[in-house]
Parts: sequence; structure tokens; C-alpha cells
Amino acid sequence: MATTRLDIRLDEEIKAKAEKATALLGLKSLNEYVVRLMDEDATHVIKEYETIVVKARVFDEFMIACDKAKAPNQALLDAAKFTDASGISEFGERVRW
Repeated sequence: MATTRLDIRLDEEIKAKAEKATALLGLKSLNEYVVRLMDEDATHVIKEYETIVVKARVFDEFMIACDKAKAPNQALLDAAKFTDASGISEFGERVRW
């Protein structure tokens, strides 16, 4: 059940096309069509920004490099702790070590 409201202004031609698409899809309302489009597009955008796809060969090379990597030195461990304590991370989330 919807709990928030979104008010928008749009060109009459865009509204007319959206109403036609709503009818062609057999949807109950323009609102239902817009919500459906927003949900589908938002899901797509989020997936694009949160997913990394690499070729199998590249992934295998990365895993080999990780297996060969030495343990982090004290400076790197200190930097990670500082980053965590500061709430800083590349992805906007706290880093856990």
C-alpha cells in the first residue's frame, strides 16, 4: 500500500502519451503506470551502479593475485582502522576489518 505522495508537472503531450500507454497496457490508472515505470527504472539504475561484471579470465587473474598477495603491513592496517573510525569509505558505508 502506498504511503507517500509525489506531485509532478509535465508537458501535456507527455501526459497524453502516458495515458495512452496506460490504456494499452490495461492498467487501472496513470498513477499505476508511473509507479511501475519508476520501480522498474530505479531497479535497473541501482543494479547498474551496484554490480560489477568482469570476464572470467579477468576474475581468475584477480583471484590468483589475491592468493599471492602478502598480509597487509601495519601502515595499511592503521589506515583501515582510521578509515573505519572516521566513517569514511569509498562506498559511503563503514568499513569492517
